[in-house]
Amino acid sequence: MRFEVPQFIEIEDKIFGPFTWKQFVYLMGGVGSAVVMLFTMPLIVFVLIGVPLGCLAVLLAFYPVNNRPFSSFLEAVVTFYNNHKVYHWRKKAQTVYTQKVDTPVIPTFSMPRVEGRGINALAKKLEIRNIGKETEPQ
Repeated sequence: MRFEVPQFIEIEDKIFGPFTWKQFVYLMGGVGSAVVMLFTMPLIVFVLIGVPLGCLAVLLAFYPVNNRPFSSFLEAVVTFYNNHKVYHWRKKAQTVYTQKVDTPVIPTFSMPRVEGRGINALAKKLEIRNIGKETEPQ
């Protein structure tokens, strides 16, 4: 049995001539509102509100931003400006270091003198020295 696998599923169907359903709704809503404002309100109100509304409708219908619909871009902009911003780090003051270090300080460690030879004699000497420090009154 053969089944047809749908292809091009991400392309929206054209419903009203060359327009998809979304494009048609955006254009009829925005441009229709602008035309109604033109005939019912003074010219200055139409220029201040109707023209930007018509332009927004055209942008929503046809203009993609980074290959995504303008509506998702507009939603992201509104969400960004409405949400709280969280700052994780702010530099409070500039720190100035005036001390100049020329050479690194290398700690020195002096080994005790050992009468015998080998590591056993060294370990014994260190243990004796440590016991002497513990028994001294402070």
